[in-house]
Amino acid sequence: MKKLFEIKKLNMHYPIVDGLLGNVKGYVYALNNVDLEIFENEILGLVGESGSGKSTLGNCVLKLIEPTSGEVIFNGENILNKKKKDLKEFRKKAQLIFQNPYMSLNPRMKIYDILKEPFIVHKIKDCDDAIKKIIKLIGMDEEVLSRYPHEFSGGQRQRIAIARAIILNPEFIVADEPVSALDVSIQAQIINLLIELKEHLNLTMLFISHDLSIIKYISDRVAVMYLGEIVEIASKDEFFCNHKHPYTEALLNAVPVISEEKTKKIILEGDLPSPSNPPSGCKFHTRCPYVMDKCRIEHPELKELAPNHKVRCFLCDKNLK
Repeated sequence: MKKLFEIKKLNMHYPIVDGLLGNVKGYVYALNNVDLEIFENEILGLVGESGSGKSTLGNCVLKLIEPTSGEVIFNGENILNKKKKDLKEFRKKAQLIFQNPYMSLNPRMKIYDILKEPFIVHKIKDCDDAIKKIIKLIGMDEEVLSRYPHEFSGGQRQRIAIARAIILNPEFIVADEPVSALDVSIQAQIINLLIELKEHLNLTMLFISHDLSIIKYISDRVAVMYLGEIVEIASKDEFFCNHKHPYTEALLNAVPVISEEKTKKIILEGDLPSPSNPPSGCKFHTRCPYVMDKCRIEHPELKELAPNHKVRCFLCDKNLK
């Protein structure tokens, strides 16, 4: 499979500023040496607790925020080296679907003008046919184009937000928890729409979510983030049937299951450590039920356990190739 994105040693450290003088007293380590590959025409699910760095990674990949260091290689070119004026072409090829459809649409603009705006930004004329085509593609009628966002439900607004994201035929989409603000009955409709659009438009997608049932339904591969690091990445089937990292196991154990069988589960104790003061050694060792002395001192690397399955855990060392 062809790599669309190759992320290398990506770091995002936010300075903590003290007082009026603006002295830096520390940093929030949001991303730490993240290595990740995203392949053409796949949906890569990204999971983890709130505060683990998922949205920060999505924003760095699109260069909506400037990372501290690292590389984000898109189609063989490092976009982090591009100046702001040179990013316009990349913006046509990579777009973002925001989490909250109630906040992401301008309430003072009609839907037609919202969908026309990307054409104005990129100085593209003759947009009427494209707007009519895209509004039908997301399952809505042309009459909505003359209305305002407040006249629509959350699910309808998110369809419009999706239309805005794909209207210039991008290659890549970051979907940042696109259904978490919607009712469960509407979530399934939006998820199915994204799958249909992915197939129809040959899209590649980074799908960020905390809901593992949605990740299982929509993703081709799954990556797990903990405190700014990728701790496990595998194909969907391998992830759900043969996961290895204790944090992955804990996340899966937290999903409610109707069953009469009583099985031993990992229950995470304590909160996610502060990213401004991360633990030494393995960052998960403060909550891991299998912690060893080595975990408190040494930092494990992300290693290949099997083809297309990488894990950051000393427990897996004996099984590594």
